[in-house]
Amino acid sequence: MPRRREAAPGPTATTRLTERLRRQVLTGELGPGSALREEDLAASTGASRHTVRAALARLAEERLVVAEAYRGVRVTAFADDDVVALQQLRGALEGEAVRLLQSEHGTAWPGDVLAPARAAVEALAAAPADDWPAVATAHAQVHLALVSAAGSPRISQVYARLHSEVLLLLVHVRPAYDVAALAAEHTAYLDDVQRRGAAAVREHLGHSTALILAARG
Repeated sequence: MPRRREAAPGPTATTRLTERLRRQVLTGELGPGSALREEDLAASTGASRHTVRAALARLAEERLVVAEAYRGVRVTAFADDDVVALQQLRGALEGEAVRLLQSEHGTAWPGDVLAPARAAVEALAAAPADDWPAVATAHAQVHLALVSAAGSPRISQVYARLHSEVLLLLVHVRPAYDVAALAAEHTAYLDDVQRRGAAAVREHLGHSTALILAARG
């Protein structure tokens, strides 16, 4: 008799709750500073306190929430210094990825190397302008694809850990971005980093930081 193929295991209760809460945070449904109380979440979702606690711990690892003494767990709220520090870290990682790409390919990178990043720009251009979380996600994917093109697992791993935090920042603060202009800017950016390397990264992210800080103001 043929062996019956076992179904792949489904997501755990903790994973399902984590994904639900992550979605609520990254769409802005749960705004900056919103309290996430274990007992309230357990009552509203039907999950156990243990499951809620584990889900919140996963979100804290992504820096989407923070746990503070006497205040409990709250959705991350960015101060200006947090914005600058996050952008500086992104710049350091992205700049090193670009340096590696230039070291291997010079100032004209092969089409297959840039294909994922260019595809991400096309997805950004197609993102619905009235769905800012979708635009923010597509925007972040361009940079993630560029860093991944360097082929450094460690750099990609660390950069990917920033992904949720970058999305949260962009969702909380909508800079003065027009989707078509944003896509055009990133098309030019992919050309610029090939020629100017880390200097182009610093200039691009410096401009982005200024827009974000201005929007916060």
